[in-house]
Amino acid sequence: MNKVQISDQADLSREDLAYLDWARKIARRGWGRVHPNPLVGCVLVLNNQVVGEGYHREFGGPHAEIVALESARSKAEGATAYVSLEPCNHEGKTPPCSQALLQAGVSRVVYGAAEPGIDEGGGRDTLTGGGIEVIGPVWDSIIGRTENPSFFHVATHETPYIALKLALSMDGYIGTSGAVRTQITGLEAEREVHRLRTGFDAILIGNGTLKVDNPRLTVRMAPRGRSQVRRLVLDTRAELPSDAAIFDDLELNPLHIFTHQDAPESEITRLESLGAHVHSVGKSNQGLALESILGIVQELGVQSVLCEGGAKLANSLIRKNLVQRLYLFVAPKTLGSGSIPAFGDSGETLKWDDFIPALSPQLHGRDTLIVLDRKSD
Repeated sequence: MNKVQISDQADLSREDLAYLDWARKIARRGWGRVHPNPLVGCVLVLNNQVVGEGYHREFGGPHAEIVALESARSKAEGATAYVSLEPCNHEGKTPPCSQALLQAGVSRVVYGAAEPGIDEGGGRDTLTGGGIEVIGPVWDSIIGRTENPSFFHVATHETPYIALKLALSMDGYIGTSGAVRTQITGLEAEREVHRLRTGFDAILIGNGTLKVDNPRLTVRMAPRGRSQVRRLVLDTRAELPSDAAIFDDLELNPLHIFTHQDAPESEITRLESLGAHVHSVGKSNQGLALESILGIVQELGVQSVLCEGGAKLANSLIRKNLVQRLYLFVAPKTLGSGSIPAFGDSGETLKWDDFIPALSPQLHGRDTLIVLDRKSD
């Protein structure tokens, strides 16, 4: 796990850091419910006692600071507010949190990460102008990206945020050879994958994975997120079988299929008749032109994509430096030589030095989830 580094020169106590870390942890409870807004937590402390806390629970709903102030009521006056992200200063679906903190009489604000938005800007200046002591950003900028990767990415990039999820064996394979589905991880890891899906706008897979696994790519083993999860499938020749499970749940989970420009028109018509949205793009040396696909995806309003394989698509994205985060579910088993390697036959597709640990390893049943983030540009 990344060590939280102090970037503000103020002298913070252990208690300050502990309360700020708690704000960071409760913020994560909003996963799947607030995007494209960031995860934010707030803790109000008066005389070394927590008098209020809250997190951003729902897109369009009150922000973390407002929830914490409502729980503290009159005890917010004179309190210190610990907020994982710089309080906002813009009028959106809710009033500016900086103004709410001023009106509540908070005496001190300690925040973890700076607001990355170029247009909106954070509320530090508003708070200090109102006479509140402000300390922040306390954390290194890496921590802000760790907690809200897609939010920080789209603020500074013109491409969707892409994370790659792979389930692999201890010896680095994602499946056995041949068109046979290989169950690598267990039920607990599968539940976590479904939870992760709720925090993304879309899920991406290649045609090979779809033919072998026949997935639905929906959220069934976790509470549904706030918005539809689009399914994105690369299918060069428009060959998806009509009875594929991915054609289920089209009303809740729209399906977008990307084909090559010379795919048979009759097959494209068949896919569209089944309810899919078909997009024709050009080719590259490795298959369909990923840049063109991502351009269309962005036009659809998709800001974050979770790629779930297979190996060919995963390695194409990695080679083009398009993957910002890796979710690697490692199972305590080996598949042996001749199986399908996660990162190419030579193992050199992925440059491990380009990635750093983002979160502490997590156990899901017998499987271990390792989360890595690409080093900042």
